[in-house]
Amino acid sequence: MTSRPPLPAPRWREVARATGLIAPDGSTRPTIFTEMSALARRTGAANLGQGFPDADGPEWVREVAAQAIRDGINQYPPGQGIPALRRAIAAHRQRHYGIVLDPETEVVVTAGATEAITAAVLALAGPGDEVATIEPFYDSHAAAIALAGATHTTVPLVPDDGGFALDLAALDAVVGERTRVIIVNTPHNPTGAVLGRRELEAIADAARRVDAIVVTDEVYEHLLYGGERHTPISTLPGMAERTISISSAGKTFSLTGWKIGWATGPAALMEALLAVKQFLTFSGGAPFQPAIARALAEGDADVEALRRSLEHRRGLLLDGLRAAGLTVVEPGGTYFVCADASPWLTAEMPDGAALARALPELAGVACVPVSAFCLQGSPTATALAPWVRFTFVKDEETIRTAMARLREFAAGRG
Repeated sequence: MTSRPPLPAPRWREVARATGLIAPDGSTRPTIFTEMSALARRTGAANLGQGFPDADGPEWVREVAAQAIRDGINQYPPGQGIPALRRAIAAHRQRHYGIVLDPETEVVVTAGATEAITAAVLALAGPGDEVATIEPFYDSHAAAIALAGATHTTVPLVPDDGGFALDLAALDAVVGERTRVIIVNTPHNPTGAVLGRRELEAIADAARRVDAIVVTDEVYEHLLYGGERHTPISTLPGMAERTISISSAGKTFSLTGWKIGWATGPAALMEALLAVKQFLTFSGGAPFQPAIARALAEGDADVEALRRSLEHRRGLLLDGLRAAGLTVVEPGGTYFVCADASPWLTAEMPDGAALARALPELAGVACVPVSAFCLQGSPTATALAPWVRFTFVKDEETIRTAMARLREFAAGRG
């Protein structure tokens, strides 16, 4: 009997390892978001961990979807997306950023931004290639890279003058001849940083230097505060032809469960993305697509109302965390505030991960450690080990309750 060669490790283990879902003892564990939400439910804690809205999006947009269901729009839509939504996406990009797209060849509708990112990475990178991301990074970025069998490299964001800034020296060192894709997430989850022109130009220079494709995650593009503005990297010289820009309706319209996202870019890159996407979901969200087409065309006032409300709630969270004795970074965008929890750490809770797991019981508040968004054991994970992330995309009462509990917790430690 001939012996069989050893089987390679199942790909799911690579994904689990890349996203921190394999514990040191080799067992699997849930995502940090699932774990913290379960802890919040079990303890009755105010959940400022997982970033999903407490309130649904505009009623009129939901009614368009409901009417579409009643009208029989319930079967497969075109794999590329319905024409009305592709036209609305193209018009939205032109209205906000001056970007001109052909909706027939340069727009693809996806099952949320997550599918778009995954399809792009699978289409463009494979074993032997490197995909660079900003670190900390949203966990699906690491998962997509692992699925592709590529090597994940990172460029750190570092605390800088009350904010987070891209380490430009590290960018030059990390992006090399094996780099096929650079994933750029701005406004950035988890830090809330909005990359400035100098940082974007440095990324563009690096991409051009090694002939890499840039894949952007711009899902928080309209949720900006304090006068910040979002600049798509595709608007920089020489970048339109080498950028896949990705966004979604989930965050913009507080309709995260609809999973309507999109990718835009040169026809050749959209063709490559679509070749993979059609074997992931093929298509979906039939009654939601006409509703999002209307929302993109007619919903600017709703987006601005959401942005103002979030900016107010951001202020409540920032003030509450400062009153509880934490050092915070004021985010320029997103749903999140990061805080240095060093004053609360002890021998029993030596880092943000241990604190996050204990806080629901100790204080009745759930958050997530920033290290969960880093490569395990990386210098960035070590540097940000004391940091935790709180979300302000919750109703005002929940935020006020959480802040009162944290102040009481901090006072009890004094």
